[in-house]
Formats: sequence, structure tokens, C-alpha cells
Amino acid sequence: MSMFADSLDQAVQRAFTRPAPKSAGAQMRYLVKQYKGTRAVAQLLRISQRTVERYVKDQIKKPRPDLAARMDREVKARWQPHIRAKAKERAATTGGIVIDTRARLGYTAPIGSTDQDRIRHLTVALPPQYAARLFDAQEAGTTDQQLQEIAAEALKEIYFQDSGRRAGSLEEVRFTDIEHLDFDL
Repeated sequence: MSMFADSLDQAVQRAFTRPAPKSAGAQMRYLVKQYKGTRAVAQLLRISQRTVERYVKDQIKKPRPDLAARMDREVKARWQPHIRAKAKERAATTGGIVIDTRARLGYTAPIGSTDQDRIRHLTVALPPQYAARLFDAQEAGTTDQQLQEIAAEALKEIYFQDSGRRAGSLEEVRFTDIEHLDFDL
């Protein structure tokens, strides 16, 4: 499960101005229009071309749960690309991104400080450069671990070091055992 990538996608999807198609038939018709044919959609969803055609004609209305999830994911990944791009651009240049997480956070620091990992619930506004790094890394297809490292670096600088005003000797922030993670633009 890619928790970071999914959470970034959900943050961008909240910027949509119109809701994505909900019914199986509407979703399938949208995908067929996007891919310009039923064969490509059948290959994408790993089902037969005939099954795609039956959804398009509303002869089948209720997909299996795994197929419903794939259809929903594929539709949302292609829905309102201009709105998606504008939301990412705004976050990466002016707005920044908010991370809300409940996770085990600790850090590596000089001897004598309390670097004990503990569960913390943080809601932190990250500046635009971190939003840009997260979205660029996601588009480059990086792993969730790499996205997690970018978020940990951002939390180190913004939350723990207060943009250089404290904890200057802090070396590394550990971000593990994530119970909850949500991004918002």
C-alpha cells in the first residue's frame, strides 16, 4: 500500500470542481472515451472487451469489489487533469501543503537530549518547496519510503527546528509506525 502517494492524490482530488463519475456504466463510458476504445480499457482493467461493452450499455451494473476499486482509481487518476495540474502548481509555488499525521517520531541528536521516539499527532503547514518536492517525486515514480523521507526532512526543518530558530544540531528525524496520514492543499 502506498500511503504517501495515495494521500497526495486524495489532497489533489479535493480540488476537483465536478465530481468524478460514480456509477459503473458512467465510469466505463468515461474510460472508453479517454482510451478511444473498449480494447484498451479491457487491457487496462484486465477484463474482457465484451465485459467492457456490457458495462458501457448498462447491461452490467454492479462490478466485483476489486474491479470497482480499479475502475474508480483509473477514473480519478484521469479526471480533470487541468484542475489537478493547477492545484499542484499552486501548492508548489505559493500555497504549500499541510501534513496531518499521527506517527512515531524521533530524532538523532547530540548526547544529552531526549531523542526518544514517541507517538505524536502533528498538523504542520509545509512551505511550497516541500510540496513541489513531494509532487515531483511522486510523478517520477519514487517509492513510498522516499516520499516518507522527504516528509521527515520537512518535519525536521519546519516543526523540530522551526526553520532554523532552534535545534540546530538535530541530525535526522525518524518517521515510523504511521497510524494516520493526510495531506491537504
